[in-house]
Amino acid sequence: MEVKLFSGENSEYLAEKIADYYGYSLGDKTLLRFSDGEMQPIINESVRGAYAFFIQSTFAPTENLMELLLMIDTAKRASAGYIVAVIPYFGYARQDRKDKPRVPISAKLIANLIQAAGANRIMTMDFHADQIQGFFDIPVDHLKSEAIFIPYLKKQDLSNVIFASPDVGGVKRARTYAKYFARELVICDKYRKRANEVAGMTVIGDVKGADVILVDDIVDTAGTLCRAADIIVEKGAKSVRALCTHPVLSGKAYDNIANSKIQEVIVCDTIPLRQKSKKIKVLSTAKLFARAIRNTHEHRSISALFVDG
Repeated sequence: MEVKLFSGENSEYLAEKIADYYGYSLGDKTLLRFSDGEMQPIINESVRGAYAFFIQSTFAPTENLMELLLMIDTAKRASAGYIVAVIPYFGYARQDRKDKPRVPISAKLIANLIQAAGANRIMTMDFHADQIQGFFDIPVDHLKSEAIFIPYLKKQDLSNVIFASPDVGGVKRARTYAKYFARELVICDKYRKRANEVAGMTVIGDVKGADVILVDDIVDTAGTLCRAADIIVEKGAKSVRALCTHPVLSGKAYDNIANSKIQEVIVCDTIPLRQKSKKIKVLSTAKLFARAIRNTHEHRSISALFVDG
């Protein structure tokens, strides 16, 4: 089947790089808007029988998700042979369970919507929880940011490094790096009074004299990350850096990072930065997604793209 690559309006910055690595141009698509803001995507070329890949991160605003759903429906009604939703950042992934009465499981609802729109497959990076793959009844290619960060870290001096998780929930993620590089692991235990607000935190493990690398999947307000960094430095760490896949960076995140003891936050380009920061370094996921798209089309392994360890 012929391959067609399309992009949502707010993900073109990444989709163009993916298409360039793949060796194709993005498909011709128009997004019309009615005066009330209602969207109507139009695919301006045939996709009949084609492998159609729609690249769109579903970060805020929610119309990014709506555009993705409409593009998928457009392709389905245009008789595309196989439709893949490429979602570098899967929004609403943090709402993956009922942690209090009378709240939605939003990640499951989004999964249902994408399937109902007509997607045959999902490709994404670093779900907030691996179990979200089970919300889908279609194949999910779950790419890992380790394939981006580990090659980068291999070029750094890690002789004095300790890896850390900024919360208990991210221990597995941080342990992957500690195990791969045969380094120690420490844990920051936090508790909250309300969402996006850390009430208290303690460090489990010895960080004295070490260069600490915090590992997380999402940096939102950066409150947890900065609190962890400050406490780790208070415990005697020599320096603190962070690896964070998805730079949501909402609210006062940029100021929080600028005013914290973090030396550098290394992120992926699954979400575009709203402003520049001397402390934030962006690594591109385009090559990895391009290779994953090619392997999907050619029915080859996706796991072969990851760094073992």
